[in-house]
Amino acid sequence: MEKRLSRGKHTLAGSAALFDLADAEFPPRLSAVRSALYLLFNEGYHGASAATAVRTDLCSEALRLVLLLLEAPRADVPETRALAALMHLHAARLPARLDGEGDLHPLLEQDRARWDRTLVDEGLRLLDSAAEGSIVSAYHVEAAIAAAHAAAASVGQTDWTAIVALYDRLMTIAPSPVVALNRAIAIGQRDGADRGLDALNAIPDADRLKRYPFYPAARAEFERSRGDHNAARREFAAAAALARNSAERRFLEKRARNL
Repeated sequence: MEKRLSRGKHTLAGSAALFDLADAEFPPRLSAVRSALYLLFNEGYHGASAATAVRTDLCSEALRLVLLLLEAPRADVPETRALAALMHLHAARLPARLDGEGDLHPLLEQDRARWDRTLVDEGLRLLDSAAEGSIVSAYHVEAAIAAAHAAAASVGQTDWTAIVALYDRLMTIAPSPVVALNRAIAIGQRDGADRGLDALNAIPDADRLKRYPFYPAARAEFERSRGDHNAARREFAAAAALARNSAERRFLEKRARNL
């Protein structure tokens, strides 16, 4: 195996072109590349690193690679542009995601003046460009949700009705417990904490969220809004016990102390 690897490296080093894909092979491989870049960016943005809650190096590398992908004419298609739009719109929030001490700031409490407007504008341009054709991918819908947040000057001005509708669409395209969780949070913002808790309780396959700290954290926020501080403290304590790094733990423990 070591000899085969060595020969392969030697062949690649002397090759002007890495490989030539037939037309039939290109779309599925492009889809796999997009998926890998999406996962890379997400791991940097809100992944499970034990060292830090945010890894801007991974986000930057994913963004660099998706822009490189767009330089290839066969890869410059609406789905790739939608993924690039999504990355730009999320990367724009990175300056406000952590404070100077490395503590988390959730989206609803971020200082939007710190969002990178250049990245926002480029993300909106890419999303508009991605509207060509008849395919609406999960990347399109997620980017549209991010664009709705970017269009609002404050949480109070956010169009939660549009965001809930987009999550409804995303649940038909790429359903998952995490998408359902985010949908429930949006419903709570639009309709109140009781409706938000109802939506959380209705999540199918909610057992898959048992190790995800932001599921009990969402329950805690709704309980706090309802005025049940004891229940909120219990949920925040459960969330802190699931924290994947010190920044998440400090954030969740602080929420509990503030009650």
